[in-house]
Amino acid sequence: MDFSIVESIRKKRDGQAWSAAEIRAIIDGVTRQTLPDYQVSALLMAVYFQGMSPEELAVWTDAMRHSGVVLSHPQGRYRVVDKHSTGGVGDKISICLAPAVAACGVKVPMIAGRGLGHTGGTLDKLEAIAGYNIFIDRQAAAQQLEEIGLFIIGQTDDMAPADRRLYALRDVTGTVESIPLISSSIMSKKLAEGIDGLVLDVKVGTGAFMPTRERAALLAETLIGIGRAAGCAVTALLTDMNTPIGRTVGNALETREAIDVLRGEGPADTVALTVALGAEMLLLAGAATSLDEGTAKLQQVLSNGAALERFAQCVAMQGGDADVCEHPERLPAARSVVEITAERSGVVHAVSPRTVAMASMATGAGRQRAEDQIDPATGVVLHAVVGQSVATGDVLATLHHNGRGQGEAEALLRTAWRIDDAPVAPSPQIIDRLS
Repeated sequence: MDFSIVESIRKKRDGQAWSAAEIRAIIDGVTRQTLPDYQVSALLMAVYFQGMSPEELAVWTDAMRHSGVVLSHPQGRYRVVDKHSTGGVGDKISICLAPAVAACGVKVPMIAGRGLGHTGGTLDKLEAIAGYNIFIDRQAAAQQLEEIGLFIIGQTDDMAPADRRLYALRDVTGTVESIPLISSSIMSKKLAEGIDGLVLDVKVGTGAFMPTRERAALLAETLIGIGRAAGCAVTALLTDMNTPIGRTVGNALETREAIDVLRGEGPADTVALTVALGAEMLLLAGAATSLDEGTAKLQQVLSNGAALERFAQCVAMQGGDADVCEHPERLPAARSVVEITAERSGVVHAVSPRTVAMASMATGAGRQRAEDQIDPATGVVLHAVVGQSVATGDVLATLHHNGRGQGEAEALLRTAWRIDDAPVAPSPQIIDRLS
């Protein structure tokens, strides 16, 4: 086509729609780097203000998806389903979810991400396991999926490369919050996995990227629409992120909690969210005829050791120390711990997820920039959660550190708990279900 990037910028600036051919030319120029950063940045800002129609967004995402390699799976032999979370504090769910669903007979090709800012990343948590390789090649990944039903790896350079460039430019041009750009970034990578179905965990609350239910629902509906246009069944759960998930924040600490869940143990809220998302995945895959049936299957594989065995196989096949499944004390441990205690008695009314996350980051457990190095051993263990009664001097949390940022982390944690006299009930974990 006769394509002018300047004309495309003008059109979107003025609220006009792009043609499908125009969109594909834009994404091709982004991928081949024939369009300079300043023009792509102007285009992103135009999208930020004017948005895209559902038709435009479907083509835009499809072009991003096909800007690189798209995985394929044997047709008709099985259905392939994945899960995506929009990011939360203490969100180690993928680590226990993928092997549990695989143990129920569903194929789960999970391409996960690293943490940036206050939210953690699945890959960082898995790399706390000695030797775990997040970059196995496609042939090995396909074989692993065939043999044990899952892999958990990082995005390779040849998968949705257009997204990598657009993501980097969004980060430095103030266009990160655009729902069309967020949605296309998520779905281009997930659809490149060759999946038949996707379950979304869209976080809502003070520790989430989307603080309001309305904004989170709009994101979920946009993601579902993209999936529908691509022939991929999508279900979204809006879940509460006004308090950390489980009892740990920090890489090795969260991996250990996920292993506890796979051992049939673990905090009740971590188990409940794992089972809820897993049941949705089994339903999409046709491995369960109802959510109740899916729930029962998930509970069975978590209690009988099948899910833990599947995770051990995954770790071993990706080069990691599978003995951590039986001996989680082999995970990295911090040299020092500090107890944070209650200054008054009462009932815990709130635990700020963002404050806990920032305290964990201060010790080196997270990164502000993509190139920052993290300390896998550090973080926070929570001992008092919303609705729990505490007395003066009771331990609210344990800070695990190696010297870095100890003072800052302690000061933050002392402000994270709100304790009052009146009783309070925890908020529902699942706020809504959209499909």
